Amino acid sequence: MLENPKYGGRQAVPETSYRSKARIFADILRAVAEEKETRPTHVLYKANLSYDRMTKYLSMLEENGLVERNSEGDRTYYTITDRGRYFLQEFRRVEEFTTAFGLRL
Repeated sequence: MLENPKYGGRQAVPETSYRSKARIFADILRAVAEEKETRPTHVLYKANLSYDRMTKYLSMLEENGLVERNSEGDRTYYTITDRGRYFLQEFRRVEEFTTAFGLRL
């Protein structure tokens, strides 16, 4: 509850349906970790992202060494790196911690 003098007291903090960037990264990494070689379409559906957002975030994850992009002919697929697995492990720890206090990431 937040104090809001304009409305004469307390009111609940509205929950948003937006995901944080960290949660989006974790969702993408989980999707990539599910298979040895993950096609972009699988990531798109599993992480519930538009194509433009998916490519933007996959590029960021690749630049930071969390996923690797591989191509064979006209096929592109992604694999999770050890660094990406470590990110997921730590994200889960933080997620459990915040959930224990009734908070969301």
